[in-house]
Amino acid sequence: MLLYTQVACREIYKNMPASQPGNRPARDAENQARSEMYRFVASLLSAAPNQDMIDGIAALTGDQTPLGQAITALSETARSTQAATVEREFFDLFIGVGRGELLPYASFYQTGFLNERPLAELRGDLTRLGVARIEGRFEPEDHIALLFEVMADLASGALAVDAGIEADFFARHIAPWAAQFFDDLAIAPSASFYRPVAEIGRLLVDIEARAFSLAA
Repeated sequence: MLLYTQVACREIYKNMPASQPGNRPARDAENQARSEMYRFVASLLSAAPNQDMIDGIAALTGDQTPLGQAITALSETARSTQAATVEREFFDLFIGVGRGELLPYASFYQTGFLNERPLAELRGDLTRLGVARIEGRFEPEDHIALLFEVMADLASGALAVDAGIEADFFARHIAPWAAQFFDDLAIAPSASFYRPVAEIGRLLVDIEARAFSLAA
């Protein structure tokens, strides 16, 4: 059963680096759609979108599913905003003077502190997957954007893994905290453009949790 809205996201990636080639093609259209949705959300949480990307988002359309409606809401928001405004919002939410309104890290959400045991466990799993942090990225690996990038590569097949690894990675490193993060993002004082982003992320996590549960 197809659980994912087929949203034409490719245009917004034309100014972004492609993911590393893997050892196998995307397993099917649904998994490719999952991969693109993960990478889409990851791109918005790793940096503020530039004007070209905002214009691409403004052209997106979704269907009548909850996820499709969230895509439509984000598209409508993008049509009435500019890159400079979103850049300031991103700064207030995730960077701030001293710290942003939110700390999008697994360790913080699970322990109340940064660089704790969830990060150490994640680093072990990333090493086993052969995933290394890109040079020039200094944030801890348990940032929500990096976790979604890994899920994107697992879904597309860019990371060649045994059956069950994808579900295990999700259960260990995303399921315990990501929904709460997106709930917090949705009500953050500075959130405007990022409010529908939060809804997309929350729905994606919920769909994935249900799908992995059904497949178990």
